[in-house]
Amino acid sequence: MEKVVIIRYAEIHLKGKNRGYFERVFSVNLERALKGIRHELHRTSGRYLVANFDEERFEEIMERISRVFGVHSCSEGLLVPNDMDSIFEAATRVAPAGGTFKVETHRADKRYPLTSMEVNAAIGGRLLSFRRELKVDVHSPEAYVYIDVRENGTALVFGSFVPGAGGMPVGTSGSGLLLLSGGIDSPVAGYMMAKRGMTVEPLHFHSYPYTNEGAKEKVKELAALLSRYTLVGRLRTVNVAHIQEEIHKKCAADLNVTLLRRFMFRIAERIAERMGAQCLITGESLGQVASQTVEGLTSSNAVVKLPVLRPLIGFDKEEIIERSRKIGTYETSVLPYEDCCTVFLPEHPAIKPKLSYIEEEEGKLDVEALIEEAMQTFEFIEL
Repeated sequence: MEKVVIIRYAEIHLKGKNRGYFERVFSVNLERALKGIRHELHRTSGRYLVANFDEERFEEIMERISRVFGVHSCSEGLLVPNDMDSIFEAATRVAPAGGTFKVETHRADKRYPLTSMEVNAAIGGRLLSFRRELKVDVHSPEAYVYIDVRENGTALVFGSFVPGAGGMPVGTSGSGLLLLSGGIDSPVAGYMMAKRGMTVEPLHFHSYPYTNEGAKEKVKELAALLSRYTLVGRLRTVNVAHIQEEIHKKCAADLNVTLLRRFMFRIAERIAERMGAQCLITGESLGQVASQTVEGLTSSNAVVKLPVLRPLIGFDKEEIIERSRKIGTYETSVLPYEDCCTVFLPEHPAIKPKLSYIEEEEGKLDVEALIEEAMQTFEFIEL
């Protein structure tokens, strides 16, 4: 009898003949998530087992696994031979000391001599004789004993399911560059794209010395928190303070934010192309702030060829905050450090700027020289 962690995957089972590819990526991601903890990872049909692990770090193992995209659920269980005596012995360790219970059996091995119902009846009956305080309740039991008869002569016995993150394994849906600010929205946007299997690399624009080192450390912390899901432990940064200064000096004040975002998109696209990313990702939500109107979003898209993914576009702020709390980034996001978009913020930003007006004001700037200067400030940070 061996204590194991049972891992079940989510959408991978729908992938038909390509399932092997998704399973291999999933295995790699599980190994990355468990890095630094003693363990062995075994793959069986439709299941993964973590065995021979450091039991003192069991809770940490469960927590790490539950954050891996592609995991439907996981369980603490016992791996035993599939004979009834071994299954019963494991069931005595899983069953409660008293109260109501129900046995549920799944047979991956359809050649097993007993049906699921027969296993339920046999193990349930023996448990009632073994532990007189127990009673069977097949409708609303207080506890379950789950039995999973596998194809390789073994069975898994466990008592509960821990929900996983769901989604698809990171790395199976291309790669994107996330414009990561210090706010609430962009970490959630990165999380949502990673959940669909995309490799998400964060890029942060800062305005030092107008913003301080505290703001930078805050974003590094956000990137580190996000990396628990994306499995990407690095951050790219670019300083755009000089661009903001030029915009402030030469252009209409109401376009400060709009023009800055156009520069950010151009710079992000160049970095994305260098690293092989296939799209840009932002945390923009339609109508949330002045620059996130259809006109504002269109003006940003107009300067890049790569697709821009905005997974939060139809969310309201409360929905975004709720997800931020769920993934553990909210408390860091609300720390009182400003990001670059708050520098030279106009009193009355343009809400529906015409593209011709934007291009006219942008014509007052040496766009290419400013971008090249910004690229010289590029920094790559290992988290």
